[in-house]
Amino acid sequence: MLLVVAESSGSSPGRAGYKMAVAADGELWGSIGGGVMEVNLVEQSREILSVPPAVAGGAFLVDQVHQKNSPEASGMICSGRQTIIFKPLVRDDLAVVIATVAAIENGSGTSFEISDSRFQIIESKEDGLSFSREGKSRFTYRETVAHLNDLFIIGGGHCALALSEMMAKLDFRITIFDDRPDLNTIEKNEFAHEIAIIDEYEKIAEHLPDNKDFYVVVMTLGYASDKIVIKQLCDRDFKYFGVLGSKAKMATLMRELKDEGLDADKLARIHTPIGIPINSRTPEEIAVSIAAEIISVKNSTE
Repeated sequence: MLLVVAESSGSSPGRAGYKMAVAADGELWGSIGGGVMEVNLVEQSREILSVPPAVAGGAFLVDQVHQKNSPEASGMICSGRQTIIFKPLVRDDLAVVIATVAAIENGSGTSFEISDSRFQIIESKEDGLSFSREGKSRFTYRETVAHLNDLFIIGGGHCALALSEMMAKLDFRITIFDDRPDLNTIEKNEFAHEIAIIDEYEKIAEHLPDNKDFYVVVMTLGYASDKIVIKQLCDRDFKYFGVLGSKAKMATLMRELKDEGLDADKLARIHTPIGIPINSRTPEEIAVSIAAEIISVKNSTE
């Protein structure tokens, strides 16, 4: 069963676009907001899936009101309401699922549509999601198939490994660049979508496509290689550009780059020391601080 939050209002725990899949064997993926509401809807899904003829039916809506004494009470008291789409997935729907995954990997220009009678991928110039309904049963939900955010990590050490693992869970497509072919942490990195061993950082700009919506994190072996990368990429207008390093180290590096003629305003756009200040020490803690800063930038510009 595919569950999709079609619309929400007030203090609902799940927002429009949240999704969850419930398998007949009990396995779960995703979330529609959690709490007792989600537990109840998962159980409802399992009951439907336990009766094979019912699975062949079309999609339908379930309204949830988060307050007591409502005919459609969800069991939660946070106020607000949600409308959830229940879409039983059958073998004939597999082509749409595969096409959706391909659209996420390849780019935009498409939307997926769920209605009381349709489940399909369509060409669309609209951005975002829309939901309309007529009465209790007829409805149409459309959502732009969004491309994964591109994160380029320059340097493949321990912090890059920890950051890759975290960002892979947050809808980011991760590419690692390093100039060390036999690096142990590169071999361990099963989370990055692509790993590229390059000859020299002096040519790093040639490896990054010309797109301002990218997120770039620099965490090379040391001061000298960080400086090379910054000089190569400073003129690029990325959505996020961060460099790992202590406050003292980065102050010295920024001062040197200004003295060498790099534009002070462009250097000021670099997030450094990278991450939010949480006194992080281990690679995993550093990854948390960087991920939080990137999420803050992403959500403030979308």
